[in-house]
Amino acid sequence: MHPRIEDYALIGDEQTAALVGKDGSIDWLCLPRFDSAACFARLLGGEDNGHWRIAPKDVRGPCTHRAYRPGTLVLDTEWETDEGAIRVTDLMPQRDRAPDVVRVVEGLRGRVTVRSTLRLRFDYGWVVPWMRRVDGHRVAIAGPDAVWFRSEPAVRTWGEDFGTHAEFTVAAGESVAFVLTWHPSHHPRPPLVDPYEALRASVEDWQAWSARCCYHGPHRDAVLRSLITLKALTYVPTGGIVAALTTSLPEEIGGIRNWDYRYCWLRDSTLTLGALLAAGYQEEAEAWRNWLLRAVAGDPADLQIMYGLAGERRLPECELPWLPGYLGSTPVRIGNGAVNQLQLDVYGEVMDSLSLARTAGLSPRPHMWSLQCALMKWLSEHWRQPDEGLWEVRGGRRQFVHSKVMVWVAADRAVRAVERYPKLHGDLEKWRALRDEVHREVCEKGYDPERNTFTQYYGSRELDASLLLIPRVGFLPPDDPRVVGTVDAVRAELGHGGLVRRYSTDGMMVDGLPGGEGTFLACSFWLADALHMTGRTKEAHELFERLCGLTNDVGLLAEEYDPLTGRHLGNFPQAFSHIGLVNTALTLFDGEQAG
Repeated sequence: MHPRIEDYALIGDEQTAALVGKDGSIDWLCLPRFDSAACFARLLGGEDNGHWRIAPKDVRGPCTHRAYRPGTLVLDTEWETDEGAIRVTDLMPQRDRAPDVVRVVEGLRGRVTVRSTLRLRFDYGWVVPWMRRVDGHRVAIAGPDAVWFRSEPAVRTWGEDFGTHAEFTVAAGESVAFVLTWHPSHHPRPPLVDPYEALRASVEDWQAWSARCCYHGPHRDAVLRSLITLKALTYVPTGGIVAALTTSLPEEIGGIRNWDYRYCWLRDSTLTLGALLAAGYQEEAEAWRNWLLRAVAGDPADLQIMYGLAGERRLPECELPWLPGYLGSTPVRIGNGAVNQLQLDVYGEVMDSLSLARTAGLSPRPHMWSLQCALMKWLSEHWRQPDEGLWEVRGGRRQFVHSKVMVWVAADRAVRAVERYPKLHGDLEKWRALRDEVHREVCEKGYDPERNTFTQYYGSRELDASLLLIPRVGFLPPDDPRVVGTVDAVRAELGHGGLVRRYSTDGMMVDGLPGGEGTFLACSFWLADALHMTGRTKEAHELFERLCGLTNDVGLLAEEYDPLTGRHLGNFPQAFSHIGLVNTALTLFDGEQAG
């Protein structure tokens, strides 16, 4: 049986990461970057698409127990068998020159026979490499990729069925280590890492980083795990944060809503920055702000909704027909065609993020304000255009209410900056007029007085969970009857099993795609925030408790959740979901953090 999405745990080195199943198999790993081709792609296919499993020889099912070492991304997986017990510790140490995967097998009780099965398949499970022995190590090469695989000298490895196998016995107190190292095939082998020193250093480094967390309120473990996950999804050379580790995990099992999330979205920028700053991670917040400034530099008309890890702009979308998809969910896509969409909300996101950065006292950057003025000049001339909206719909452009609200946010933050900082100059009267005009139009055209709710787009009766952000961004105060009515309407019409969908997919009217999707976890956190802001704090706490209970056994969240089947859906782990968890905890428990 194929593992559930929530059966996976994450290990990584802040340049890429791997997914490890409860059965001890690494089923997803892209090397050398998050957005590189996968060398293990069993996640989206079968064992012949690449994986690496270490487990007791006669055990095919899940482990007995697993957990991260406290405050780290080091994963311990334990099996209890009739022979005894073992622990497999998985990690990717901080990278020097090359990415490494370290797996240490430790005997806990008795004597257990362990099996390792390694099937490398470069280019998303397509290419079987040429495997040979060099200096006592196994070396796999195909095209641009080379992987060195080494084990303890006493462990015999052999080739069979286009895989590399090992079988050995560990007794209590004994350890056996394996290391997998990638490098460009035209480069010499990188220096060998000591697996035991890498383990020690990784635990020490991660725990030192976690000790900086200044959140001490309820659910601290869940908040810290979310922050560690955000750190793990950060491409540390540039500061960019990928939306998720994976591509094409489905929003509906067997459906076509399968997208590549291994890129950096602007829609997440303000919420990400706020979470990092509030939790005490100013260095990471600055790195994200600096990535944002580099990515959006240039002609404001060319502003994109997403970028590559270093700010790359071309992310062409294509399909991989040789992969059958997760539980038959095809197509499997790489790249993302939504990169070419117009989304007016990203202008508001950028302006809001840079406003927050300035207010928080992040180090100033030259030309930041001139960039903001250029964005405002373009926006003031083009804000009336319809767009594809926050959710990257593929059913045509509309006058989305959330997009117009974020245009208002952009104008509001520009006005506030000039009013607050004497050294910043801009067209204050024009921006004030723009702010007022957008506000009037949204309240006239985007509000349904009959139902007392804002709508998804002008003239629509449909709703959208992004409307829950109206009080958060300051468009209207939380006690405004229109806000309260909108929160109630969204909960009533988009609610499902106590959680919230992004929008209705009935009839494909808006997104232009067949099928449906699960409840969207980030939006469900927004509902908790909105309930709290509108004075329903008890209900907000209950919803937050429910959402925290949806994390898997090691504290991770996917993009969506299906209340009917109890399954996680969508790409995993999802930064947007974990940002929501952190920010909602900060919202609900702001006065309970002494400790």
